[in-house]
Amino acid sequence: MTIAEPPIRALHQDRRVTGDGVHLVARSYRKGVRIEPHLHREAQLIYAAKGTMQVTTPGGRWLVPPDRAVWVPAGLQHAIDLLADIEMRTLYFDLPWLKREKRYEGLTREFVVRVSPLLNQAILALFDASCGRERTDLLIRLVMLELHQAEDSATFIPLPQEPRCRRAADIVLADPTKDHDIDTLAREVGTSARTLSRLFSSETQLSFKSWCQRARIASAIQRLSSSATVSVKQLATQLGYASVPAFSHAFRQVTGKTPTAFAEKT
Repeated sequence: MTIAEPPIRALHQDRRVTGDGVHLVARSYRKGVRIEPHLHREAQLIYAAKGTMQVTTPGGRWLVPPDRAVWVPAGLQHAIDLLADIEMRTLYFDLPWLKREKRYEGLTREFVVRVSPLLNQAILALFDASCGRERTDLLIRLVMLELHQAEDSATFIPLPQEPRCRRAADIVLADPTKDHDIDTLAREVGTSARTLSRLFSSETQLSFKSWCQRARIASAIQRLSSSATVSVKQLATQLGYASVPAFSHAFRQVTGKTPTAFAEKT
């Protein structure tokens, strides 16, 4: 683990300091790049203006398509996998500056925020080279107000910490397209189906079935982000759904969008 990001070469990088505890970095990456686990002294808001990424923290995996951004508190270990060509915009907040925020307590854990058109335009405007100090300050205040409207996204896959439950989760994540039977899975990790079901509920706040569905939809998001040629019908078949409508319904339950609408956004 490193402090600050490992030396990954971005295709393009611009950095700008606002002068009041906030600095901005714009980077472009190719699909397939992995930024290994690291942490920062500053808090971050990481936004993919184009492309989809996966952010992994000790608590779980966050799928971050272009209509979402991820908040990473200072000192939190995280890794980033770029699932498509990425235009990344990151805002870094020094802790002394951040602690002056009235609602700082809500910014001490990681979360994904749905990026409204207003938040999108505010973030992009901050990276305009002609943006003056007064306008920059106002835009940062607007970003912070929008962050306080944040709710955790359904694209989060919580990772259990209890050893048996974590082994079961890893088996599912290794092949989320498979119809995993909890009785078989419980035997593989050395416990009972009843205990494993209870552990999933207590460790992830999701039922085993709901957790598996979320893992399956995360796999769909990865495939949609990584391939321009895969059809929704092919994807539904690959993921084991009985029909396209069944797949679309499950996808929309998790992401709020149909697979087609999501693919058009990435």
